[in-house]
Amino acid sequence: MQKHRVRITAVRQTEYPDLMAKYENPIEHTCDVRIGQQWISEDGKRPEGMCPAAWESMREFVETLARGEGNFYDGWMKNPMSAMISCNDGFRPVSFYIELIP
Repeated sequence: MQKHRVRITAVRQTEYPDLMAKYENPIEHTCDVRIGQQWISEDGKRPEGMCPAAWESMREFVETLARGEGNFYDGWMKNPMSAMISCNDGFRPVSFYIELIP
């Protein structure tokens, strides 16, 4: 089966300072992802340099697109061969636009 390439683009990062103050222990190092940063998934595999935790949030969507499938949730996205997925960091989540590369 032919696998397709999938582009992953960091499009937004949000922070919740109130939740950080209330629940998070102080940490020195947070997320390295920068808005506009892109990765290419080959054959539905995690791209080098992609945060492993963020990858786990999007892996199934990337694998589905890599198989040439899409249309998640019956028309959720304007581009049916794409998805908008956020990582699982509850304090500073990053939103990623995932799209099949034609």
